[in-house]
Amino acid sequence: MNDTIEKVEAREILSGTGRPTVEVRLSTARGLKVKASVPSGTSRGVYEAFELYDGGDRFRGRGVLRAVENVNQIIAPVIKGKDVTLQAEIDRTLIELDGTPNKSRLGGNAILAVSVACAKAGAESLGISLFRYLGGLRATRLPLPISTMIAGGGHSPSKLPFEDYLFLFSGFPTFALALEALLECRLALGEILKKKFGPVPEVGGALAPPIHETSQAFDLMLEAAERSGFGDRVALGLDVAASEIYLKDEDLYCLRNRKLKAADLAEEYTELAQNYPLDYIEDPFHQDDFAHFAELSAALPNKLIVGDDLFVSNPRRLEEGIKKKAGNGLLLKINQVGTVREAIEAACMALRNHFEVTVSLRSNETNDDFIADLAVAVGAGQIKLGSPVRGERVAKYNRLLEIEQDLGKGVMGSTYSS
Repeated sequence: MNDTIEKVEAREILSGTGRPTVEVRLSTARGLKVKASVPSGTSRGVYEAFELYDGGDRFRGRGVLRAVENVNQIIAPVIKGKDVTLQAEIDRTLIELDGTPNKSRLGGNAILAVSVACAKAGAESLGISLFRYLGGLRATRLPLPISTMIAGGGHSPSKLPFEDYLFLFSGFPTFALALEALLECRLALGEILKKKFGPVPEVGGALAPPIHETSQAFDLMLEAAERSGFGDRVALGLDVAASEIYLKDEDLYCLRNRKLKAADLAEEYTELAQNYPLDYIEDPFHQDDFAHFAELSAALPNKLIVGDDLFVSNPRRLEEGIKKKAGNGLLLKINQVGTVREAIEAACMALRNHFEVTVSLRSNETNDDFIADLAVAVGAGQIKLGSPVRGERVAKYNRLLEIEQDLGKGVMGSTYSS
């Protein structure tokens, strides 16, 4: 029996960091009720879906009442009565209703909240798990956790040049055991840093010690892994966020007090990969530099070179990257592209072309755990959720534990390792 959309209603809520975002509550003719809320990033790449904010003084311009009104006044009447299981048709309707290349008329935040709510309602209407609804019978792969341990870059009080210093947990038979290792390593690192430096500030759950060399950060992280008993089962990663340090007028990268050409920066990555188990490098160059992404991928063929700002989860950008062999990994953030179907399309395109997929949260998340199901649905090799020290992150970790219990022992993530 088909079920149709009866009511769609949006409201403004707060994310885990206290920033406003959009929540949509959807009910169906058969009485099903679901709700969905969407994240936002601290910074937005120029190619991302447009997040609509109110401007003005309220919430320092970050209110979302305009996006809420667009859901209630424009979107809701158009999709009312549609079969809730027709996700592709609903998402296509939302895109056409907006009518802009980047969803700037209605707002990517408004459109995505409706799209996710419809996906949840579709799964509920069929009485199946969301990951199974989105991914089918082949959705059995549990992603490996990736977590920022040390914070650097412009958002951190440390003097480290790159934005995030990551642990990859790849040597574990189950997600539950990998998550346990993550927690142990995080605790050990905190103890080591406190002993060396005294109380250390946190940035978004990551630690920010008073150090300035990447080698120092990696040495401390590996010490924590060894102390926890997982030294041979973890690898290291970097989120460079190179667009944030790129000086366009000079065509140089500014690493704190140093300015480097792209080729010199590539040499730094290569040297780090030779000296450390560095398996993952995200956004090593700026968001339009397909050429140097391709060169680094060729130079480090067994490492995961991931595009975030380069691809912005957009199938058209990803297609260009695939043709140019720019990287071998896609960072999938649903709010970058703005609908569920487009996110799944990007993931499927990546996997068909032997790119790994890493599903990622945003810095301003809610307790909605949708991306945990999405990661399993698309067969992502990794999921990047940050340290499990805040409720909006723990909700997603707990959902993955629940999925693993439902599946039994799923196939674990990435094939990339030192």
